[in-house]
Amino acid sequence: MGFVFYNPNPSEKFVGDCVIRGISKVEREEWESTYLAIAVKGLFMHDMPSSNAVWGAYLQTKGYKRHAIPNTCPDCYSVSNFAEEHQFGRFLLATGTHVVAVVNGDYYDAWDSGKEIPAYYWVKEE
Repeated sequence: MGFVFYNPNPSEKFVGDCVIRGISKVEREEWESTYLAIAVKGLFMHDMPSSNAVWGAYLQTKGYKRHAIPNTCPDCYSVSNFAEEHQFGRFLLATGTHVVAVVNGDYYDAWDSGKEIPAYYWVKEE
């Protein structure tokens, strides 16, 4: 359990599309369809697809709820800690500058972001 390399970008690019990569993983969608859906959401909201407001609104339409990470140790609770504590389910973690998918205790990313500090997460509440 832990870091799993994941880069569904068809051109294998890995800069600036972490939101698309993360959502495509938790939603089990193709990178292209995720990108297009979020871009359309951004168009209707008159904002960029990478805006927290846009991809957050997209997740809400998919049944996700946003939760804060408890602030008991703001500098020591990491993505890898979250993954270890969440062995079941699909989550999307947001740091100040990055988004990471966590699925059944593993975190999926194009680089090992396990030491990043998450601020909040999204989970589909079914």
